Amino acid sequence: MRIGFQGEPHSYSFGAARELFPQGELIGYATFAATFDALEHDEIDRLVVPVENSTTGSVLPVLDRLPGDARHVRFSILAEHLVEVRHTLHGLPGATLDQIREVRSHPQALAQAEYALLELGVDEVPTHDTAGAVRQVAEGGDPTVAALAPPSAGAAHGLEVILDNVLDRDHNTTRFVVLHVGEPEVNDDDDKTTIVVTGSHTPGSLALILTELGLRGANLTRIESRPAGVAWNYRFFIDLVHEPGAAGLKKVLDPPPANAAEVLNLGSYKAVVS
Repeated sequence: MRIGFQGEPHSYSFGAARELFPQGELIGYATFAATFDALEHDEIDRLVVPVENSTTGSVLPVLDRLPGDARHVRFSILAEHLVEVRHTLHGLPGATLDQIREVRSHPQALAQAEYALLELGVDEVPTHDTAGAVRQVAEGGDPTVAALAPPSAGAAHGLEVILDNVLDRDHNTTRFVVLHVGEPEVNDDDDKTTIVVTGSHTPGSLALILTELGLRGANLTRIESRPAGVAWNYRFFIDLVHEPGAAGLKKVLDPPPANAAEVLNLGSYKAVVS
């Protein structure tokens, strides 16, 4: 099976894909847009992408692509996976912490260690990928430049660990999802569903929608507002935990909440408890 991810080998996304599909053929892409395009055009069978982090919140370039539109095929979530993120500072052999003037990494990783890097007094340089930042440091040969990346990423390029646990919050965890092309599937043990809701543009519609879902037994674990396809219109991404299986999902979504203009099911899966 061909498994797509964003980034290079030894990145966090690579590690998540390998944990989920140890026998799969892992294929990396430079951008999130490229990963979704690869899934849509059958270059890969599954796509593993991050959707949110416990420190910095949602990964918006992924979240906004999940619903798709009339120009694209239907994407659905098959599973979720949690990865504990522990950033490490990697530098050239012999480089010391007091030499480092510049740190490169993916923008998400830099944001998760913003205060830690501020205390080090270094310049932050965004790159497309954590593992790619390691490669750039190794190729550049500058002892004043380091990479913020997974603990195992540096050794693959001949770098050394300068500092462990470079992050702002100890609970730093990233949630990944597995996507495929097709309509949502509901297995007997699936007890979590992601939906996108558009309100009816009447006073209190969102509050009424959330109340109705709660009264039907749904535990709403995440709600996020994002721009819709029309300027100044918004849609709401909602994760809800419910009784397992198709019957459990039907109990909370059939019929749709009365004040919802549209409800799009992005997929059901078994909830992972951290």
